[in-house]
Amino acid sequence: MKISVVLLGLGVAVTFLMIFQAVRQELNIRYLRSRTLENSIQTRRKEEAIVELKTEHMKLKSSVASANTKMDELRRKKAETEKSTQTLDGSLKACNTEKGNFENKKKEMTDALAKFKADHDDLKKKAEEDIKNLKEQILQKEKSICAFVDTTKEEARKLCGLPEAPQ
Repeated sequence: MKISVVLLGLGVAVTFLMIFQAVRQELNIRYLRSRTLENSIQTRRKEEAIVELKTEHMKLKSSVASANTKMDELRRKKAETEKSTQTLDGSLKACNTEKGNFENKKKEMTDALAKFKADHDDLKKKAEEDIKNLKEQILQKEKSICAFVDTTKEEARKLCGLPEAPQ
């Protein structure tokens, strides 16, 4: 009977030990399950955050790309504007040079026209004097002719400016 008591005690002790181990493993498994659940929740949150960051990163990348495109376009427009400004400056200088040349020509023409008018006025006065002198010469020659003309003829009287003779 001693053996049976020992075996019974040993059986009870092993059973308690197995129950203790089972309870301990059960608690350990619960703890690990709760940790796994917490870790999976945290992992899911972090994955969602990573997805959000990737989405935001893609948006920022696209906005940077569009900004770079706009900057390139603005640089190109700036270069075109500078080039056209240089071209227009060259054209302006050429126009100003031509304007100066035309103003010089205009001044020369104005001076030439003024000289021409002065010469014309002088020639006109000289021509008027010559005409006056020639008229006087013609009158003198007419008077000398009238002295020799027969005043009885009507044509001669008209030429000399004599009144008609009574008939």
